[in-house]
Amino acid sequence: MRAYVVTEPHTGAVQEVAAPVASPGHVVVDVHRVGVCGTDVEFFTGEMAYLHQGHAHYPMRLGHEWAGVVSALGHGVDPAWLGRRVTGDTMIGCGRCARCLSGRRNVCADRTEIGIRGGLPGALAEQLAVPASALLALPDAVDDAAGAMVEPGGNALRAVLSAGLAKGDRALILGTGTIGLLAAEFARAQGAEVHLMGESEQTLGFARALGFPGVWTRAELPALPWDAVIDASNAPTLPALALDLVEPGKRVVYIGIAGVPSLVDTRTMLLKDVTAVGILAGSPSLAQTIEHYAAGDVDPRPLVSATVGLDHVGEILAGTRPAGSGPKIHIDPRI
Repeated sequence: MRAYVVTEPHTGAVQEVAAPVASPGHVVVDVHRVGVCGTDVEFFTGEMAYLHQGHAHYPMRLGHEWAGVVSALGHGVDPAWLGRRVTGDTMIGCGRCARCLSGRRNVCADRTEIGIRGGLPGALAEQLAVPASALLALPDAVDDAAGAMVEPGGNALRAVLSAGLAKGDRALILGTGTIGLLAAEFARAQGAEVHLMGESEQTLGFARALGFPGVWTRAELPALPWDAVIDASNAPTLPALALDLVEPGKRVVYIGIAGVPSLVDTRTMLLKDVTAVGILAGSPSLAQTIEHYAAGDVDPRPLVSATVGLDHVGEILAGTRPAGSGPKIHIDPRI
């Protein structure tokens, strides 16, 4: 089959590789749609921390936001999965440790991550092998484009739930990328008054087009009491700003991650009696994300600016973007 393979920093190509086989407990999925994520870009550039920590190595196949159809079953897999439209969790825990058994497989010390950690090939390919335990069925109301947005949506929904927002609360989202915009959508669906802060006039304009009137640059940001601040950016200075801006006794949620260490003054956190929450992966919220998409509470599809074939992956990872205003690019390996 055809797959996009990164062989070293800034170098990759579509290659013919062995098609996956459904081993016991696993399925093979025919991939219909894959999202290109900032994490994929960091692997392509060589900046991703896992490369330097020994959790990932070249060559590697990227892609962890996906949707497709189950085409083959391994021994022990429920036959009902065959032919089902699915997406799946990126985080594959060991299934035996206390973290996995308590529902925290996203922080299992021995976890692998599809297309990211531990050598598990990702979905930027015609087919993908996945443990059946990681699968989530997609209803007819959630098409391929929305299905490939379940993984980032799960991250965004977890961030919003962790913010503890009540109806009418005022939330500030730092960052107008995919996660920031999805977090804004979920917060709005919960009845919050949502504001976003960003830099690029293009992304700020896109956020306004989604119906968010409170969209600001740092210089324009009004001095309002923020019941929650969600940092969905990759800027190393914004974690500290989030803490400075949030109302005393309220919550800061960190879901963005910078390429270099960021400094937070814990004295500010203590003296303001602030709760700070870190989010790694959307695993606990994926099923709920699908429910929101199916019900129409949140529609992630306007964030997808273009869908192209595997042959365009390299140029996208290198920074070339097709025409379109949304932050997300999708790949369809069939075209």
